[in-house]
Amino acid sequence: MGNCQAADAAIVVIQHHGGRVERLYWPIMTREVMRSNPGHYVALVTLCHPEEDKHGNNGMRFTRVKLLRPKDMLVPGQVYRLVTTQEVMKGLWAKKYVRTKKNQSESIKKQEMEREMQSLECVTDARPEMEMNQVAKQDGHQLKAKQSAAGPSRRWRPSLQGISEGGSS
Repeated sequence: MGNCQAADAAIVVIQHHGGRVERLYWPIMTREVMRSNPGHYVALVTLCHPEEDKHGNNGMRFTRVKLLRPKDMLVPGQVYRLVTTQEVMKGLWAKKYVRTKKNQSESIKKQEMEREMQSLECVTDARPEMEMNQVAKQDGHQLKAKQSAAGPSRRWRPSLQGISEGGSS
């Protein structure tokens, strides 16, 4: 009996679109696989376990697919999948749609917050104006009361004394 698990860890597994599995026993560049399978991209497949789950999915395992660049190397011990160009574009459009919806909802919330802030500013701005007008009126009444108590209003005028220009010649 041989050790099959050790042999599986030393191969590159490529899953084709039709269900066919290709096994390679050496590292290979992604661009070479893409050249031999036109219209396809190569993606790394990883299985996410529940303890790795960050989204609150209890006990659900799912696979994560990451597209590789043409300059990346396919290494033994990993599982790769060929993905059609249409599937890639469909995924990109879905991602863009989600991002656009998120941005729209954030901008709507931001506009609502700005409206609320403006309405609060109008209310708070109106109060100081009203208070200042009331204070000015009160100050004016107090000034008039002081003036009437002191008698007729006088304006202050400087008193200048003449300077003699006497010369000592």
